[in-house]
Amino acid sequence: MTRIVIAPDKFKGSLTAVEAAEAIALGVRDALPDAEVVTCPVADGGEGTLDVLEAAGARIVRLTVRGPLEEPVKASYAVLDGTAYVESARACGIEFVEPSPETARAAHTWGVGELLADALIHGARRLVLTVGGTASTDGGAGMLGALGAGVLDAFGAPVGLGGGTLGRVASTELAPVRERLDGVRVAVATDVTNPLLGPSGAAAVFGPQKGAGPSEVALLDEALGRWAHALQVGGAPDVSRVPGAGAGGGVAAAAIALGASVESGFDLIAGLTGVDQALDGADLVITGEGSLDEQSLNGKAPAGIADRARPRGVPVVALAGRIQLGSAGLERLGVVGSSALIDHAPSLEYARAHAAELLRARAEEVVRAWRAG
Repeated sequence: MTRIVIAPDKFKGSLTAVEAAEAIALGVRDALPDAEVVTCPVADGGEGTLDVLEAAGARIVRLTVRGPLEEPVKASYAVLDGTAYVESARACGIEFVEPSPETARAAHTWGVGELLADALIHGARRLVLTVGGTASTDGGAGMLGALGAGVLDAFGAPVGLGGGTLGRVASTELAPVRERLDGVRVAVATDVTNPLLGPSGAAAVFGPQKGAGPSEVALLDEALGRWAHALQVGGAPDVSRVPGAGAGGGVAAAAIALGASVESGFDLIAGLTGVDQALDGADLVITGEGSLDEQSLNGKAPAGIADRARPRGVPVVALAGRIQLGSAGLERLGVVGSSALIDHAPSLEYARAHAAELLRARAEEVVRAWRAG
């Protein structure tokens, strides 16, 4: 019997990874009704991670927290086998703001700290913080503040919230947070390697996506430099050049300052969803995400799936909302077939609105083509 594994990430703005896997599975069965179909939706540690964890059996805890611009937001985290998985974007995601220079300076991560605090109160012995998709560039200062840290100016007064305020920060009091985390293991799940500072840092690379213009990028980068120094004053190691510290607008840096390990977001989630076991003995794997582009080659889900499929000799087919990789890029991923929804839709808006049915049709098409050889 033909065994086909379906392992997509989310199609941002259209489908969760779970919904995408379901749509692809329908298309596979349209093409090969007798095939064994195994669905393993995946995530890379960014937005949508909790949806995948819930499908893997995690319990979702819901609460209201302080949003990135003060308005309360309904957020959640996942608990599985004593580990709490906190997705930063649930509390301070870019979708909660209308990106502008003002919001780029003002957005903060206080709500992320509230999620972590709730998980600790309810007995979590391990915390996994996923950091993609945030509206903030505050280096995680808000998060630490919510956990009890002092983020202080030269006179010992709190500097306030938002990356823009960190231009005044001089020191930190981290002892209260260390006490709360005593005996708790912390990991940051990310597949980006950007440091906190500099031309490839949090402000320069991710700031423009959050509304920062050139002057805001410069301001925020300088502020994050002061923040890194203030963390050292509080007894933390220098996190300014640590690979991955710039993820999530620098929220990773704050966790790393307190001893968190940095782990591949994709590897971590894939280990929970059984992708490796599913690929053993598979004849084909279908992966995908909203946009298949150069970023997909660097730690994103399709690359992770391809890396696992290659040594097993399992061919990879990729489906995406749009494909911006040329043949060389697809070959680097190990993709033997691909299809983009936008190529079969009259507009981007239509493709987003009808993503499930388009994905089903494209899955049927690529499987029939693969089967025909």
